[in-house]
Amino acid sequence: MVILPAVSMRLSSSPPPPSPELWALLWIVLQFSAMGCIQSLKCKPKSFRDSVIVLELSTSIDSNPTSIDEASSVVLRYRTPHFRAHARLLVPPVAAKETWTIGWIQACNHMMFYNTYGNKGMSSWELPDLRDGKIQAISDSDGVNYPWYGNTTETCTVVGPTKKDSKFAVSMNDNFYPSVTWGVPVSDSNVPLLSSIQRDQSFTTWLVAINQATSETVVLRTIRWRMRLHIQVDPEKPLGQRAVLKEPVAQEQPQILGKNEPIPPNAMVKPNANDAQVLMWRPKKGDPMVVIPPKY
Repeated sequence: MVILPAVSMRLSSSPPPPSPELWALLWIVLQFSAMGCIQSLKCKPKSFRDSVIVLELSTSIDSNPTSIDEASSVVLRYRTPHFRAHARLLVPPVAAKETWTIGWIQACNHMMFYNTYGNKGMSSWELPDLRDGKIQAISDSDGVNYPWYGNTTETCTVVGPTKKDSKFAVSMNDNFYPSVTWGVPVSDSNVPLLSSIQRDQSFTTWLVAINQATSETVVLRTIRWRMRLHIQVDPEKPLGQRAVLKEPVAQEQPQILGKNEPIPPNAMVKPNANDAQVLMWRPKKGDPMVVIPPKY
């Protein structure tokens, strides 16, 4: 705080001009207002959290419809369009000796995946903890580089201290390419009975910066997206003519949220969705049974 010296007041119509000392003090006060700090003091630099800038963010799901492959007499295969996300970032000079990783983290929030076999029943891929409401989301990491979705184009690393601005780009893509048996998965027979495939999955994808030493996590952007499909199958028809894509022809486009969402704890750690999923057989009559157990 700058305290100005008291100036005696006189009952005069024309007060004397300010002294040089008073002008100097007024100049210092103006410097405080304009600059926020005195030249002899060092202004506190911005933290990494406050300095990293997202220059560009784009996301989409390809416009092509899900393709169906009936080449195999054992399984039907289908390939959905790709979800894609791309970001360009600018990181100003990092003063501290610290290392940050910037990239994509993804979690599955909802999964419905039913394969119906006429009046016999259905098989379903399930995430038990997510299905039962025990967790909000489950990691969709590659299973190696937790919590990251991947470790090639999906991440970049900033090693401080740096003297110049750094620019980076990170990108990711995701789609489904499963195989579904023509016959009931718990039967020794391969008689084609598959009559319908329905799938509906929702994901949250975060652009994130994480301090490798302290694990400080900065959420930069949040994306939500969904993939749906319904394939109708007539097992009586010849191979190559059985399956028809009913909906959707074009997927709903991803949404970039105006306000970032926090990352649920289970999205950061093992297991990932691929290791936690279970293939169940749910017959029309009788008790459900596990066909493929979880991997963890």
